[in-house]
Amino acid sequence: MEESQRYETFLRSRITELRVRKDVSEHRMSLDLGKSGSYIRSITNGMSLPSLRELFNIISYFDLTPTEFFAGADAENSLRAQLHEEITRLSEEDLEKVSTFIDWIKK
Repeated sequence: MEESQRYETFLRSRITELRVRKDVSEHRMSLDLGKSGSYIRSITNGMSLPSLRELFNIISYFDLTPTEFFAGADAENSLRAQLHEEITRLSEEDLEKVSTFIDWIKK
């Protein structure tokens, strides 16, 4: 699969993943973004791609940063992607422990 196609596929599946996690329909999300009811469906079905401005609106809709949104865009099975997924589930207390451990490793 060509690199740009891989990122397009990631974008579509990531929007679906986050939308399902947020428990919102494609129609509702489209309307929440101020678009027609079929806007998100057209993206996730591969019929269109959002503009850069609209992509930022979508990312913001999920209360994420672009870095968080695109985490895992590398190979889904990569160790980095797996660790990122695990880290996102940790409590603040556990994140502090991980940070301390990383600081210790760097020394």
